[in-house]
Amino acid sequence: MRQGRSPEPPTVAATRAAVLYLINQYPAVTHTFIKREVLALERLGVEVMRVAARPGKELVDPGDIEERERTFYLLHRPLGLIYAAGLFLILRPRGFIRSLVMSLRMMRRSDRGPIVHVLYLLEACRVASLVRATRATHIHAHFGTNPAEVAMLASELSGATYSFTVHGYDEYDKPEFLGLRAKIRRAAFVAAVSHYGRSQLYRWCDGVDRGKIKLIRCGIEQQFKQIAGDAPCEAARFVCVGRLCREKGQDILIKAAALMAASGHKFEITMIGDGEARAELEGLIGTLRLAEIVHLRGWMSSEDVRREMIDARALVVASLAENLPVVIMEAMALRRTVVATQIAGISELVIPHETGWLVPAGSVGALASAMTECLSTSREELQALGRRGRELVLKQHNIDREAAALADLFPTEACRQQYALRRSQPLSTAV
Repeated sequence: MRQGRSPEPPTVAATRAAVLYLINQYPAVTHTFIKREVLALERLGVEVMRVAARPGKELVDPGDIEERERTFYLLHRPLGLIYAAGLFLILRPRGFIRSLVMSLRMMRRSDRGPIVHVLYLLEACRVASLVRATRATHIHAHFGTNPAEVAMLASELSGATYSFTVHGYDEYDKPEFLGLRAKIRRAAFVAAVSHYGRSQLYRWCDGVDRGKIKLIRCGIEQQFKQIAGDAPCEAARFVCVGRLCREKGQDILIKAAALMAASGHKFEITMIGDGEARAELEGLIGTLRLAEIVHLRGWMSSEDVRREMIDARALVVASLAENLPVVIMEAMALRRTVVATQIAGISELVIPHETGWLVPAGSVGALASAMTECLSTSREELQALGRRGRELVLKQHNIDREAAALADLFPTEACRQQYALRRSQPLSTAV
């Protein structure tokens, strides 16, 4: 299948999808955790229909390319959105009007224009038609931003229950603009990927809805468990993995590298990823004369990322805003220690003197000091740090166990009937 096309939605005769997965971009190089979850659910016997607005860019991993072929893309056939909306308006006018009212209320405090929310409603109509065509019983969205809004509207149109997973700092930055409280109120449940994430959702939901917030961690796939050797890497090499953007703090890492180089330390930093800050970071590397020390490698396949981690002494996470980065789990599963900023949920895995180093976010000097200490750490201590980190990750982030816990949350028929009864009640005016 050529890139840019979407597969036909499965017919009822071909499959009866149990769960429709809704994501804004899928697959995407920064969202491997969603792919792992989908595949783990399918190993458990859950039928998953993948639906996304569009595929991610710069796909290099063979697994991502395969997932792209299995995903239905809403925006590749815009006329289908209009057609689906027209059918719902004609055949189910009450449901359409209720969804329209919900959409209008989401617009009131949104930082996005009305046209964007109209698009979300059109997407929801198409998603609802896919739900009915495939007889999916539940919609699960990833991220509490527009995918959760589309899922909520599609739920109203189709009668299927919905849930969503909240991952990032951006949902917590502007919850009122996202209508997060209303999305939680109407959802069957909401998954948080860390204790920190769950605490933030507690802040932005009604007290009666706190029981809906469930801890479902991101998981690690088998490759990380199978290829991890016991020996630490003693090379003076660090690796940083993530989108190149202001929130990830790569400029602070580069400035810390300049301090270390000025002190006479010999080391290298490999940065894997790309993004809007690339040109700025390249300029900073040039200005500080670090071209022989800091290397921007762009996006890599999952296999190549694992190889780079194995060949590094430690992973560095200099982020200014996070939840709990999956890359930390990956590095620890490979028995690599981590130097990271002390923010959000990172301390749930990176424990000073146990699994790595924590530094204040935004502190160039503290980051340089921690990386310097890591360079001087003995082989035996590196091995101990790596072993403890791996044990912690395998205990908390088993993808099959987490997927099973998620599957258990998908509503039963009795729950769906209760949900349908609740939906029939008048809409609250609060959003």
